[in-house]
Amino acid sequence: MSWGTELWDQFDNLEKHTQWGIDILEKYIKFVKERTEIELSYAKQLRNLSKKYQPKKNSKDEEEYRYTACQAFLSTLNETNDYAGQHEVISETMTSQITVELARYVQELKQERKSYFHDGRKAQQHIETCWKQLESSKRRFERDCKEADRAQQYFEKMDADINVTKADVEKARQQAQIRHQMAKDSKADYSSILQKFNHEQHEYYHTHIPNIFQKIQEMEERRIVKIGKSLKKYAELDQEVIPIIGKCLDGIVKAADSIDQKNDSQLVIEAYKSGFEPPGDIEFEDYTQPMKRTVSDNSLSNSRGEGKPELKFGGKSKGKLWPFIKKNKLMSLLTSPHQPPPPPPASASPSAVPNGPQSPKQQKEPLSHRFNEFMTSKPKIHCFRSLKRGGATPEDFSNLPPEQRRKRLQQKVDELNKEMQKEMDQRDAITKMKDVYLKNPQMGDPASLDHKLTEVNQNIEKLRVEAQKFEAWLAEVEGILPARGEQARRQSGMYDTQNPPAINSCAQDRESSPDGSYTEEQSQESEVKVLATDFDDEFDDEEPLPAIGTCKALYTFEGQNEGTISVVEGETLYVIEEDKGDGWTRIRRSEDEEGYVPTSYVEVYLDKNAKGAKTYI
Repeated sequence: MSWGTELWDQFDNLEKHTQWGIDILEKYIKFVKERTEIELSYAKQLRNLSKKYQPKKNSKDEEEYRYTACQAFLSTLNETNDYAGQHEVISETMTSQITVELARYVQELKQERKSYFHDGRKAQQHIETCWKQLESSKRRFERDCKEADRAQQYFEKMDADINVTKADVEKARQQAQIRHQMAKDSKADYSSILQKFNHEQHEYYHTHIPNIFQKIQEMEERRIVKIGKSLKKYAELDQEVIPIIGKCLDGIVKAADSIDQKNDSQLVIEAYKSGFEPPGDIEFEDYTQPMKRTVSDNSLSNSRGEGKPELKFGGKSKGKLWPFIKKNKLMSLLTSPHQPPPPPPASASPSAVPNGPQSPKQQKEPLSHRFNEFMTSKPKIHCFRSLKRGGATPEDFSNLPPEQRRKRLQQKVDELNKEMQKEMDQRDAITKMKDVYLKNPQMGDPASLDHKLTEVNQNIEKLRVEAQKFEAWLAEVEGILPARGEQARRQSGMYDTQNPPAINSCAQDRESSPDGSYTEEQSQESEVKVLATDFDDEFDDEEPLPAIGTCKALYTFEGQNEGTISVVEGETLYVIEEDKGDGWTRIRRSEDEEGYVPTSYVEVYLDKNAKGAKTYI
């Protein structure tokens, strides 16, 4: 099957067909080019979509991505971004391996086709020229033959006419001979040209045209094969990225499987846990009692404190009973030390115990806060009102609940430690560089690094002081956070005089609040002062607490703070309240001398048979 033998007379149709093949190839190139543009546009849109929903740095959204569901969504965004990258790969490879290559091939194909059809037209023109020569010699031979016939007829006519002179007859005879010679020459020339034309025509239809058409056929077949390879490459480029796209989709599935609802629930607890205990039950207030309506027992103390030994209310008045609670018990709740007691001294010498533990002073503001807590039976977040009024956040985060405050302080400590480590690394690097300069002075002046080294040391010292400050606050919070029993309920309203940052910052917030109002806090404090005065007036005749045993002082203890009492080694005293788990025991020396001493400083002998039988006389 050859175009040269089968299509020897279809030169024009072959020219049109090959041009159509080139047009098809160019159309395919345009298709692939538009596909690459779509892939790029799609990849760009996917990247923009992924970027749009990425969490903003230093924003609230970034904190939300601690949850596994949000982390899975973030993984989906990242995988989508990688997915977009594969579409960019498709566009780039199709452009380089299909569009550019085919465009170059089309240019070569056009040049090759042009040369083949130029040779074909040249062969056509040659055969046409031979044909014209043949026609010209044929017409000349025909004309000479006719002229020779007319000359012969004229000679014969002149020869038969008796009136014509012999010279005229001879002239006619010579003219006839010349015409016959011319016809003979024309015949020979025509015969020669005809043979030449037949030879050229045979070469044209059996050699030149078949060769040219064969080359055109091969060119066209190469074009078809090229299109086929390009179509295959088109599919292969898609197939090459399918495994990677599959991995992206697998990553999304894996991220979805990693969602842990229990973990997210725990994170919510860690994020919003306040650290406070729920308020206790509110007891029934019996208004049928024939007495003056006053504050109920539940508003003054926790219901779980019932049944415990009654404590003495500090003051001069004794004898009267406060409804449902004794005054000395309330003051015990308000004044008992909540600071951990000191360990016993290594020796029994008095100098081994310098002043003992620091007991908190009974300040007006802690008393009002504690009394207000008992009145409401609800945990109170100090400084919360100042936050509502738009006050600045305290440096020690005392405006936050205990658990959240602990987390923020721990985070601040970690940040300061990281910054300090960076500065220390920088200091080490500068020190090494200085050593290098000392060994090799030509590399630099060691003195030029002294200023920088001093500056880094100052920064380290500042960060160390700052870290110690936050670590102290953190230690204070961590000492409050553990679950507390009766001791914690007794001490929850007390304020440590040695570590008062939270209270001081709260007071500062109230003092520096924008509107300058103290309405509720000040009114509550005033009410507590009035109530404390009423306590002294109404409980003048109250009986002292009964002794529940005796104790012997093992070491000397200097009780210099309010709520504590000094004892001397070997002294015997009465026990009126045993250790509640906080490390303090309440004792009495005389009617007006009682207070707390560290349990480890005394040896207690409790009277188990008589509850209130042993009373101080």
